[in-house]
Amino acid sequence: MSNYLQSRKALGINGAGRIGKLTLWNHLNVGHFDYFVINTGRKVGKKLEDFIDYLIQDSTFGSLDHYLYGYSGKKCSIEIIDREADTFTINGIPIKLTTGSRNPREINWARVGVQLVIECTGGYVDPTTPADHPKGSVRGHLETGAEKVIVSAPFKITDESQKMPADSCMFVYGINHDKYDPATHHILSAASCTTTGLSHMVKPLMETRETTEIITASMSTVHAATNNQNILDGVPMAGASDLRKTRSVFNNIILTTTGAADALEEIMPAIKNVGFMADSVRIPVNTSSLIMLNVTFKTELNESGEPLLTRDLINDIYQKAASGAQKGMVIYSEKQNVSSDLAGYPAAIVIEGVETHSRTGFIKVDTTTMQQHGVEAPSDINIPVTHAKIFGWYDNELGSYVNFLGKLAVYVDKNMP
Repeated sequence: MSNYLQSRKALGINGAGRIGKLTLWNHLNVGHFDYFVINTGRKVGKKLEDFIDYLIQDSTFGSLDHYLYGYSGKKCSIEIIDREADTFTINGIPIKLTTGSRNPREINWARVGVQLVIECTGGYVDPTTPADHPKGSVRGHLETGAEKVIVSAPFKITDESQKMPADSCMFVYGINHDKYDPATHHILSAASCTTTGLSHMVKPLMETRETTEIITASMSTVHAATNNQNILDGVPMAGASDLRKTRSVFNNIILTTTGAADALEEIMPAIKNVGFMADSVRIPVNTSSLIMLNVTFKTELNESGEPLLTRDLINDIYQKAASGAQKGMVIYSEKQNVSSDLAGYPAAIVIEGVETHSRTGFIKVDTTTMQQHGVEAPSDINIPVTHAKIFGWYDNELGSYVNFLGKLAVYVDKNMP
């Protein structure tokens, strides 16, 4: 490992759960980093092979062999280099496992040559927590040698009196990643899977003249199950406010909340001018989710009195985004997709064009009061508004979120000070 310790292309991963594991897969495929250090914070299995077996098999996406090579029959080359040091290689790329502590302040990133860490435990999402907090803090990574940390979740400041620190910011690749300042930003959040998909749905609308005047918007994500849900019904924790989260994920459709709208405002400040509501419906599938975006626009009529904003125009906006500024990030589809079709699909969002709907109506304004105050106005004013419903698929694990988290990590690494 000594030669690799001098390389700047090292990636640390704290936490080897769903996002941590798939982050390794993503970067083994991309090939930007020279070696990896994965911290689990605890012993895994009885021997190193047990951890390796966990890494290369997945119940949702199949094997690492299939991910990298399809069904060609080609297999990854795996070799244990130093059993005592928990070091092995996959296709010649060294991977070191550390198990001492999950607490970022107790992980010696400097000793293993890591400058960039992806924080995947889900436990350290508050950038205002001091590094020496007894339960740990994302800032602990910076104290032990890391220069930059990317949190694979939205920031959550628990003390509402605290403000976002100047060195911390939320980014979604393809939306606002170009606002990243290497001299200022040291703790980054890659937002959430839903925010990643939603922001790429909203961006083309905000950048097109006919759809910029949004009156109100809402979204529901029909979301795949996640590991923070119960397999079977459980007893609610003390003070729990949402009892549905303790119900069995296998047996129920579960209504719950999402912070996607709040996070969207952080990465797209212009959306703060829009009344945006968001909610989530958890369903028993293992990956791939669906955003149902409802938007009401102030619109215009043409000379014939027909609305300028139509279903065809909306689909055209997404087709242009898919072939232009958001190529490879937004995909426009006219197929009749189901959720499993999108598992592993490498796009932030796949627009289901066949299901786009729009309808234009009129808000009738009574001008009696205006006339009583001497203002000349017709007896009635009819303001045209168009309501649109747009569907977008996203693989909330590998294809959308981990893929774009990976793009952000490579971008940050390439711009290390």
